[in-house]
Formats: sequence, structure tokens, C-alpha cells
Amino acid sequence: MPPRHPKNKKPKPHKSKRPKSARRPTGKLFEDLVTLQARLRAPGGCPWDREQTHHTLKTYLIEESYEVLDALEHGDPKELTEELGDLLLQILFHADIGREAGRFDIADVISGIHEKLVRRHPHVFGKVKADTPEQVLKNWAQLKAKEKKDAAPAKQLLPSALEGIPRSLPALIEAHQLTRRAAQVGFDWETVEGIFTKLLEETSELRVALSQPDGSRREEEVGDLLFVVVNLARFLGFDPEVALKHSNLKFKLRFQNMEADAARSGQRLAQLSKDELEVLWDAAKKRERSAAHQETE
Repeated sequence: MPPRHPKNKKPKPHKSKRPKSARRPTGKLFEDLVTLQARLRAPGGCPWDREQTHHTLKTYLIEESYEVLDALEHGDPKELTEELGDLLLQILFHADIGREAGRFDIADVISGIHEKLVRRHPHVFGKVKADTPEQVLKNWAQLKAKEKKDAAPAKQLLPSALEGIPRSLPALIEAHQLTRRAAQVGFDWETVEGIFTKLLEETSELRVALSQPDGSRREEEVGDLLFVVVNLARFLGFDPEVALKHSNLKFKLRFQNMEADAARSGQRLAQLSKDELEVLWDAAKKRERSAAHQETE
């Protein structure tokens, strides 16, 4: 009898290594994987796979996406290969559920993205000129708007450029998507100095809100400040989610170094004064910078 697993947590299958010389063509590999996934959900297949729906798989799609990001951070090609495979499995899972319901299948998914890529790259497959990434993004936004307009019923208002951004996204990612879409149609800052000015403005408004009893106003101003910071990251060409992940990890490592230093002295951080904590924090920062400097030499 196989080991029992939590109701909604599927164990990852053991992976057999195939010698590089025995690799089959990509098309055949993909077809075999599609067939394998269909077999798992077919009668007599895996009970866990058979009970899944689009809704129950939402969590796994998010988890696998973040595990891919984590693998990218580690820079290990083997780990990244595995995590990309797990993410691909989620796509096949949803496509197979769609096939069973007669709504769509993996062929529709593939042909749809293939046609979109050709349609949205007229500078590659057509005669449109686009020599810079900025021109490409502007053309992409215009083509997307035209597609939505053509698909909309007559007399209906044109769809918003912000349509299609899910409210279920984490707030940081949603803010990035909103400002990126707005920038694609020309609603953006001229220079980074304008964003710095806005940061000062929002900081001042938050200071005013802190002197007032209205808690909701304070929350609103904190949100406005965060929104401007997201805009700053996007304007400078950084993904705010990725940038914050880096800072989160940096804080975690420094804090754990502080804990280790305190433990070596037979103490815990909670027993130390603010000044002592600051000394440990500065020491952790110096070690981190020293290690980074040695790696670059």
C-alpha cells in the first residue's frame, strides 16, 4: 500500500535520469507528457489527480511560480529545470481539465499564444519598425488595445488599458502591473526626479495623517507611499517584487547573524538593549559586505 498523503498535497514523483544521448525530440517528449497527465486523470488513474479542479489548483500554480523565482535566485540550473517542469505540469493540468469539459485543450493554449506572439511582433514578422524596447512595448499596448476594441460589441465603450489585471494578485505585483500598463499608453513620469518629488509629497501627507486620530487616513497614506515606491522601481527597470525579495533575504540573514552573535555570548536578542542590538546589526552588515567584497575579488 502506498504511503498516505494530505488530501490536497500531491507528492512529487521520482525522476529517472535519461542519458543526454538518448534524448527524444522535444515534440515527442511534450506529447508523452500530455498523454501521461491525461492518464493520471483518466478512470483508474490517480485519485488525487482526478479530484482536482481549476479552483483547487490555484494554490499550486502560485506556489510553483514562486519556487521558480526561488530557483532563479539560487542560480542552480538543475533546480531551475525541475521547478520549470513543475510549473509546466500545472499548465498541462489546467488544459486537461478544460479538455475534459469540452472547453479547450493544450492545442488551443499553444496555438493561441503562437498566434498572439506573431500578431504582437509585427516588427519581427511584419513591416512595422521598432528599434528599441520602449517602441516594442508601445506597439504591444496599441495592438492589445486594438484587439480589445475589435472584440467589443458595437457601441460599447472601449475597454480600459487596465482591464484584465486580477484583483487577486498580491498588492505589490498588482501595483506594478497597473503602473506598467499606464506607462505603456504614455501616462508616466518624464524623469525619476518627478517620482522623488512625489515621494516627498506622500511622506509629508503621511506625517500630517499621523497627527490625526483617523486610522483609516494613515493606512491610506501608507498605501500611497508604497504605491509611489513601486512606481519608482518600475521606472528604474526593476520588478518591485523581486527587489523586495532581495531585501527580505538580506534582512533575514543579517538578523540571524545577530542571533548567532548573541548566542555565542550566552544571550538572546530579547535580553539586549537597543544600543546593543544596533551594535550587533552593524557587525552583521560589515561581515556581509566583507564577504561580498571577497567574492568579487
